Amino acid sequence: MSPTYSIKEWPVEERPRERLERLGPGALSARELLALLIETGTPATAASPARSALDVAAALLRHFGGEGEETPLRRIATASAVELCEVPGIGPAKAAKVLAALDLGRRAEQESRASGASIRGARDVYERMRRMRDLPHEEFHILLLNIRNVVIRDLQVTRGTLDGSLVHPREVFRPAVVHAAAGIVLVHNHPSGDPTPSAEDRAVTRQLRNAGRSVGIEVLDHVVVGESRYFSFMEAGELE
Repeated sequence: MSPTYSIKEWPVEERPRERLERLGPGALSARELLALLIETGTPATAASPARSALDVAAALLRHFGGEGEETPLRRIATASAVELCEVPGIGPAKAAKVLAALDLGRRAEQESRASGASIRGARDVYERMRRMRDLPHEEFHILLLNIRNVVIRDLQVTRGTLDGSLVHPREVFRPAVVHAAAGIVLVHNHPSGDPTPSAEDRAVTRQLRNAGRSVGIEVLDHVVVGESRYFSFMEAGELE
């Protein structure tokens, strides 16, 4: 069947909304779920034929890396609204809806991992924070833990290349004291995908570990998030 401008013109059994109602969202492809958010396509012009919302959704997936893979959705979720609007048929309102929906999904996943779960080691930290692997810039976070190693808060401290001038002990330990944290875990990402720590990473780790000792709040680990792996200062024996 040739694509049409309105999904309403499709047979009922093929429309994404009706399929979702009958089968649930798990039965729909990423393209169909995005089409539900996009809602409308583009009308025919002298230069191009009409495109349905499904066509626009497919173009969005192709623009960010291809259809049927995990990577496009990850890239869409971390793109800016301006970048989404580069795809014909996506305007500011549609871009906002797509980004909002993907971020809600991310938050739901984060909540399910966080509910009552304790941090047993660097692998748990990586699984919780691996969303950072998709960021095009560096971010530095602290996880505040209670005495049972359950995460109290996840706080972003800085955004940008990690160095001692950006990460001040005051900004790290003030919230830790306010929330009565028993310990903290430092987390930051390398957009290159390689989690090997730099000299600055090591310097910041030493600085914050020493500051933590002075206020009685231990730095339990510093985990660097990469594309498909991580580096743990604790596992590497560099927090002695």
